[in-house]
Amino acid sequence: MAAPLLTLQSIRLVLGSTQLLDGAELSVSAGEKIALVGRNGSGKSTLLRIAAGITEADGGDRFVQPGATVRYLPQEPDLSGFASTLAYVEQGLEGADDPYRAQYLLEQLGLTGRETPASLSGGEARRAALARVLAPSPDILLLDEPTNHLDLPVIEWLEAELRSLRSALVLISHDRRFLADLTRATVWIDRGETRRIDEGFGKFEAWRDDYLEREEQAQHKLARKIVAEEHWVRYGVTARRKRNVRRMGELAELRNKVRDYRGPQGNVKMTVSEGQGSGALVMEAVGITKAFGERVVVRDFSTRIMRGARIGIVGPNGAGKTTLIRMLTGELEPDTGSVRLGSRLELAVLDQRRASLEADQTVKEFLTGGGSDTLTINGEPKHVIGYMKEFLFAPDQARAPVAKLSGGERNRLVLARALALPSNTLVLDEPTNDLDLETLDLLEEMISDYPGTVIVVSHDRDFLDKVATSIIVAEGDGNWTEYAGGYSDMVSQRGQGVGARTGDKSRGGQGSGGGARGEKSPAPQAQRKLSFKHKHALETLPGRMDALRQEISGFERKLADPKLYARNPDEFARTSDALDKAQAKLANSEEEWLELELLREEIEG
Repeated sequence: MAAPLLTLQSIRLVLGSTQLLDGAELSVSAGEKIALVGRNGSGKSTLLRIAAGITEADGGDRFVQPGATVRYLPQEPDLSGFASTLAYVEQGLEGADDPYRAQYLLEQLGLTGRETPASLSGGEARRAALARVLAPSPDILLLDEPTNHLDLPVIEWLEAELRSLRSALVLISHDRRFLADLTRATVWIDRGETRRIDEGFGKFEAWRDDYLEREEQAQHKLARKIVAEEHWVRYGVTARRKRNVRRMGELAELRNKVRDYRGPQGNVKMTVSEGQGSGALVMEAVGITKAFGERVVVRDFSTRIMRGARIGIVGPNGAGKTTLIRMLTGELEPDTGSVRLGSRLELAVLDQRRASLEADQTVKEFLTGGGSDTLTINGEPKHVIGYMKEFLFAPDQARAPVAKLSGGERNRLVLARALALPSNTLVLDEPTNDLDLETLDLLEEMISDYPGTVIVVSHDRDFLDKVATSIIVAEGDGNWTEYAGGYSDMVSQRGQGVGARTGDKSRGGQGSGGGARGEKSPAPQAQRKLSFKHKHALETLPGRMDALRQEISGFERKLADPKLYARNPDEFARTSDALDKAQAKLANSEEEWLELELLREEIEG
């Protein structure tokens, strides 16, 4: 077996008074695909920076095979000092690297190479940084949250690109589907130590849960053994002094083990402050359209959202997901069409931009809305420190300004505030950004148990599969279609996942339809695939037409009675009118069925 390309042994690192890493290890061989997992704050990013040679450990050894190339993607790339995105990517190339690969990757990621770094959004900067680390085709790729701020088309492209590379890969990500599809080994950072299984992330969580259960059982056994030893100390028969000294020493060691034991890190405890129940109808949109200048963002879209629904909204960046939500919630008026909101509606909104956060506001002020020490959850007062602990904030962070929080902490803070508001409808725009996998589990459970209605925008395919009852997807050119089920169900019905945005050539960072990639952009899927509603109509129209034919036959038999008019002229008129309406309905149904059948034959043929 070939020697590893990179090894970390007995890595120790102390941050302040906290032992962050204590004997951590990592071994990366050629072509390996490794998931690096652990709770937020466990040291994943720090270990990756040590592997990249950026951070120096307090103890331990780092070894990289001579000649092996290592490329590292940070969570927040720095493009300052470069004239363009192409210059930034080319600077990462070495003598033998293909110079054309830099431009190729930028175009694949929806950029032109001419963008100035100062004008880039967070997602565009992440795309440029991805192009920079992928361009040299290095021996080892160290990627820290590569899918953050990326939309689904780019995530799926990146997944395929990484799968095709021969490079070894160490990957940190909160995207379960991304991890499960790419990795073949998993390294778990837990309480400063690393544990490795030679299985991909898909089998890791079951292994981790079994490990923690066995650890808990071992702690119970240890506690019982201490009780037994203490009983012997108090009541045991005196034996030789040497034996007593040994057993007393063993008892001291047992007590030290219990004292020094560090249990798993705490979990977020998510409690939703429930409002009064909404009406059965939550929102209804009929033929809504919204355009900005010549660009139509939403075109003639209709939907009805009932109480208890979990609606996922997906599409490429810039497709208009947030605009659609703002219209559905009544915040933004459509140009044409109408939106009707149900009765007793109480909204709690988590916006994508986290616009409600003010940098100089403290954590306590943000949660309570002022200087109070309490907030109300489900009608009961709760001290802000206790509520903070449920979201893994330390008590001393209560007076910390929001500007000092990490990305994950800011997301947890806004989520905590949104869930504290009385609501019967949750609107969550990208709630999974910067959350660790365990917190995502709890968010999924909370959404499943929530008695109200949930509308969620997300690029996390696994998350949508677990929580959504239907998916509204951008089809292109302002068209939106609703499909029953989660993300995988939508893909099955639609024939493919979310396509890149088309028709916007003014900014390469907004979609892959412009520039050199225009010929690869898919046509609007509404023209190529039957929607769920069309398929449902094709299945149900024949039965409806049969029922109408039977109804018409009954009316005709009744009218065939020559004495009906003389006996009851009003009944004759009512039956004649009903016959005319039923015949009109049948004609419309037959016409609709014929059009859909022709469309189906055109698509499938």
